[in-house]
Amino acid sequence: MRLRVEFTTEPFDLDEAPAHAVVAREVVQSAELDAVDVGPFGNTAEGGADAVLTAVDALLRKTLEGGATRVTLQVNVVEEGEA
Repeated sequence: MRLRVEFTTEPFDLDEAPAHAVVAREVVQSAELDAVDVGPFGNTAEGGADAVLTAVDALLRKTLEGGATRVTLQVNVVEEGEA
């Protein structure tokens, strides 16, 4: 099964990326995921179920430790052939 996670961390800071946002980027970019798109207002990552769920666990733990006061995420099953 393939999954796609979309997430944001708060609080936002438009002048400089907060520590929790930097941590989030590092977590997903270092995970064993097939596709990662990191942006200023939202992030997505896609891969096998085990890899995505492992990354989500690390994402939640590390961003909250890094100062996030809210992490919003959505996980979707990706149909074969869907990108």
